[in-house]
Amino acid sequence: MSLLKTILESQGGAVAGQLAKQFGLDANQASSVLNQLVPALSAGVKRNTSQQSGLDGLIGALTKGNHQRYLDDASHVSQQATVDDGNKILGHLFGSKDVSRQVATRAAEQTGVSSSVLKKMLPVVATMVMGGLSKQSNSGAGGALAGLLGGGQQQSAGQSLLTSFLDSDGDGSVADDLLGMLMKR
Repeated sequence: MSLLKTILESQGGAVAGQLAKQFGLDANQASSVLNQLVPALSAGVKRNTSQQSGLDGLIGALTKGNHQRYLDDASHVSQQATVDDGNKILGHLFGSKDVSRQVATRAAEQTGVSSSVLKKMLPVVATMVMGGLSKQSNSGAGGALAGLLGGGQQQSAGQSLLTSFLDSDGDGSVADDLLGMLMKR
């Protein structure tokens, strides 16, 4: 299951519904926003995990961060602690607030939702992305978390997890998805 689908379907859609409610959006707008922000955050994860230290950081966050709670309980969407955690995640993924602002501006152009609202949503969506990745890695699908933690044959399971995470159109190739993200710039 794609990361976006994991987020949209969490708690029967309650998490996405709470996100929409908190930011004054309807369900279609929230879905559109998630369709724009999740791939941008995925690209940040891809950049970070291209280096061993970034991959190690992601593994550490997935094993210690309890990020799955953001998708298991819709009430987390409206908590200040979620925003604080999301801002830390954004710092790791993008490195600067300028990049976060650019992501929000691009998403605003695509969705019609104001960039000021998207700037406030971005940290919450970042926690959802980590929650989705945590949920997928803990699901036991192909021993993905074990693959991330191990080496050899298990490493391919970790790479498979990242590939499925970044493969937004579900065609099995990350290259076209990354190219599409770059073309939107």
